[in-house]
Amino acid sequence: MHEVLDNKKKTILLGNDAVVRGALESGVQFAATYPGTPASEIGDTFYLIRNANKELKENFHFEYGTNEKVALESAIGANFSGLKTMMSMKHFGVNVAADSLLPLFYTGVPNGMVLAISDDPGCFSSAQSEQNSRAYAYMAHAPMIEPADPQETKDYVKYAYQISEKYNIPVIVRLTTRVSHQRMPVDLDDLKFNKIEADFPKDKPDQFSTMPPYTISQHKELLEKIDKIREQEAEVSEINKMHNEDAGDDMAIIASGVSFHHVMEAQKFMGLNIPVLKLGWFYPLPEKKIKEVLSKFKKILVVEELEDYVEKEVKILAKDYDVEILGKEYLPTAGEIRPENVIEALGSFYPPKKLEVLEEEKELAKRFPGFCPGCPYWFLFNTVKQVAPKNTVFGGDIGCYMMAYFPPFKLQDYLFSMGSGIGIGHGVKKSLNLSGNNQKVIAFIGDSTFFHAGIPALVNCVENKSNPLIIIMDNSITAMTGHQPRPGIDKEPNIEKIVSGIGVKNLKVIDPINQEELKETIKDFLNKEEVSVIISRRCCKFAK
Repeated sequence: MHEVLDNKKKTILLGNDAVVRGALESGVQFAATYPGTPASEIGDTFYLIRNANKELKENFHFEYGTNEKVALESAIGANFSGLKTMMSMKHFGVNVAADSLLPLFYTGVPNGMVLAISDDPGCFSSAQSEQNSRAYAYMAHAPMIEPADPQETKDYVKYAYQISEKYNIPVIVRLTTRVSHQRMPVDLDDLKFNKIEADFPKDKPDQFSTMPPYTISQHKELLEKIDKIREQEAEVSEINKMHNEDAGDDMAIIASGVSFHHVMEAQKFMGLNIPVLKLGWFYPLPEKKIKEVLSKFKKILVVEELEDYVEKEVKILAKDYDVEILGKEYLPTAGEIRPENVIEALGSFYPPKKLEVLEEEKELAKRFPGFCPGCPYWFLFNTVKQVAPKNTVFGGDIGCYMMAYFPPFKLQDYLFSMGSGIGIGHGVKKSLNLSGNNQKVIAFIGDSTFFHAGIPALVNCVENKSNPLIIIMDNSITAMTGHQPRPGIDKEPNIEKIVSGIGVKNLKVIDPINQEELKETIKDFLNKEEVSVIISRRCCKFAK
C-alpha cells in the first residue's frame, strides 16, 4: 500500500504526495489532472491508490483529463453537483485552464475546492519559460498560499479546504519544484471519507453563470470576499510566522515559500540570527502583519523566487515608515533562489562571522539528454534526418521528442507550447506558400499532445489550406511525465479516425522501424498540395 494511505502517526512523504494526503484527510471526493511535471506525482498517486481500499473506492473518483482546461471543468462540474474536489496542474497548465479558471472565482464554489499548482523556477522539467503563476492570484483574485516543505504542504491543503468551504471560493496551493520533489517526515491525521451524493442545484439559475448583468455584481462580491479573507484569515493566520523575533537586529527578512528554508540555511552557515517573517499567504497579503515588521526595523530584505511581487507590495506598504526595502538588487530574478544567493546578499550587510569559502563548482563535461535505448523515436528522427531537404523547417512540440533539438538530430527550429508545433507550422507554411517559396515544413507532435491541443491546430491547417507535413508520434502513452494513460489507450487505435474526420486526405500509419516505407512516404507527402499526416506508431519501450 502507498505511504500516502499509512495509518501511522508519521511517515516520509514527497511534497506532491503530501498534497494527496492533505486532500484525503479533508475528505476529497473527486480529483482531476492532466499530467505535467513538477506536479505529475499528485495525479499519479491519486491514480495509483484510487482502488486501494473499499472506502476509497466507493467514495472517491479520479480521472486524467485530455488537457488542463477539461480537467478543471470536470472538477468544477463535480463541485457544482455537491462534491469536494481537487484539480492539480503544472504552471503552463494554468494557462490552458485560464479560460475557465477566472470565471470560477466570480461564481465561487458551493463545496470545498483546492487547486494545486506547481511552478518550475530553474526550468528543471519545463523548458519554455520560468512562469511565475503567482501573477494569476492578482488577475483572478484567487486566494493563494505557499508551503515551503511537505509537512506544510499537507497542512496547507487542509487549511485551503477550510478557507474554500468557509468563503465558497477555490483556493490555490502554489508549489515549486523544490517543494513538490522534496521528502521529509510528515505528521499524519486520520483519513476522512465522505459518501458521494451528487445533485446539481436548480433553485438559483443564475448562481453559476457569468453572463451580464451578473458579471459586475459577481466581481464586486469577489473583491469583498477577498477583503474578508484578508482581515479574517491572512492577518491572523499562523502560517505567517515571525522567526528569531527577539534577535535584536536592525535588519529583518521577509521570505515566502521555499525561499524561507534557503534564508534559514544561509543564516546558519553564516552564524547569523536575523528576524524572519515567513509568509504563508501570498494573496491576499497580510498587510497589517507586514506593517508591524516595517515599524520595528531599519532594513528589510525580501527574498522570493522570480519576479518581485512581494517586494513591490512591501515597498508600497513601507511608504509611511522609515525603513529601506531591499530585494532584487541583491538577489536574482531569473532562476531559482539558492542558499548561496542569500549568503551573497547577506554578505553585503554583515561581515563574515564564520563564513567559509564556498567550494567552487567544478565544470563537468557537457552531456546532452537523449532518447532511451530502444525508443521508437531513434528510428523516426534518423529517417527524417536522411530524407528531409536541407532547408526544411522543423516544428517542435512538448514531449520526449523535444530532445530531437539536441545532437545528433538537431531537428527543431521552434518550440513554444502544447500543440504549437502544428499551429506555428501552419503559419510558417502558409506564409511560404503566399510568397512562392517551396521551403518544406515538418511538424512533430506526440499522441497525448495531439489530444491535448493538436486537434484544433490540425483543423486550422485543413480549413485555411496550408500543407505542412505533420508527424504524429503514437507511442501509446504519455511518456515524458511518467507513463500516464492517454485517451483511447485501452481501445482500438483512434487517432487516424480523428485525423481523417477532420478532412486530411493524405494519411498513412507507419511503424518507424520500417524505414524504407517511412522514407518514401515522407518524400511523397512533402510534395503534396494539401496538409499530410504520418502517424508513426510504435509503443514506448517502457509503456505498461
